[in-house]
Amino acid sequence: MSDAHRPIRSFGRIKSRPIKPRQAGLLDTLLPKIAIPEGAFNPRAQKPDAAEVWLEIGFGGGEHLAEQAARRPDVLFLAAEPFLNGVASALRHIDERDLQNVRVHAGDARDLLAALPDASLDRVFILFPDPWPKARHHKRRLIQDEVVAELARVLKPGGALRFATDWKDYAAWTLERILRSAQFDWRAEQAADWRVAPPDHVTTRYETKQLGDCAPVFFDFTRK
Repeated sequence: MSDAHRPIRSFGRIKSRPIKPRQAGLLDTLLPKIAIPEGAFNPRAQKPDAAEVWLEIGFGGGEHLAEQAARRPDVLFLAAEPFLNGVASALRHIDERDLQNVRVHAGDARDLLAALPDASLDRVFILFPDPWPKARHHKRRLIQDEVVAELARVLKPGGALRFATDWKDYAAWTLERILRSAQFDWRAEQAADWRVAPPDHVTTRYETKQLGDCAPVFFDFTRK
């Protein structure tokens, strides 16, 4: 995609502190082996025997990704993260746990979504994305109508989408945009369904820092 047509970035810095030597080495050795290739991408070609294909958008340090992948070795995990320090951290988790079922896109998740075939995913996680709390920055939030449409396209009918945030305004923003798409059902039946972490959730260090303005909320949706 040319720079002239590239959407506004939904993320900030792509690197902060110096990357530790071991993790830097994994960027050179492990990442090329598990990197998702550019262009049209069929995940089934990577692991034809996978029971399902899941995607995590913005995996941070990779704690949630690695634990979910370890729990479900039968599932192929696709993962997108533009922050290089986070990619390096995730590679360490993948290497230490010898995870063979993870493929990584070190870049904008929207590029990966565009490359995926229709109805190719069984599940998507978007956990604590950058909230861009200032009103003038809301256009940078990942959850926009066009991204919701792409999520609906790549998820199979009956596929699951989980969104979590600890910012009240972003929670309301997301709920409004996903429900008005008419492509998703919200699974919640009572307040505890979004106020209590789901049984299969993996708490990360970021979540425990409590950097938002509310307790975490968890929205689980089903693709119609």
